[in-house]
Amino acid sequence: MTDTTGTPLLSLDDIHFTYPGTTAPVLRGATLHLAQGDRLGLLGHNGSGKTTLLHIAMGLLRPESGTVHHRNAVAHDEASLAALRRDIGFLFQNADDQLFCPTVLEDVAFGPLNLGLPPEQARERATQTLQGLGLEGFGARVTHRLSGGEKKMVALASVLSMQPTALLLDEPTNDLDPATRQRLIDVLNRMSATHIIIS
Repeated sequence: MTDTTGTPLLSLDDIHFTYPGTTAPVLRGATLHLAQGDRLGLLGHNGSGKTTLLHIAMGLLRPESGTVHHRNAVAHDEASLAALRRDIGFLFQNADDQLFCPTVLEDVAFGPLNLGLPPEQARERATQTLQGLGLEGFGARVTHRLSGGEKKMVALASVLSMQPTALLLDEPTNDLDPATRQRLIDVLNRMSATHIIIS
């Protein structure tokens, strides 16, 4: 989708959040705007609220106050959050939080199936996405037997197979060996998609 209105793709305005059972707020008045074409890095110390902010952006956590807007509409209920999640892909920091199907092909095809693609088209898109990431021949592999770096690449494939307009990537190179880290960086550098990367 192309935004021709100049409206930010995603906006978080005056977000406040404290985890239940704690008293110290994680976010106090956080604001973030992502426009079409932006490629942003979100930097900060561990525990500074970066992941929390992206979880709020995706509707995985609800703020105590403040608003999340997707294409100028408030994202507050299941219908509006579903539209946001179709438009914006989210790569979890831990690939095990993202992968849950028995095989790689099933995991990567899961998103397109949920978007309403027929099974054959979903499998074809999954296969093409895997090929685009240099993961030819991975389709039949058992997901939980992959290495950490392989899981991260498959998790990215599962996001990209939904062909999102933008990506939110939570420490995508964390805990990867140098070769896999460089491979993932090369993939991200080739992508033109709007994105935010946490580091």
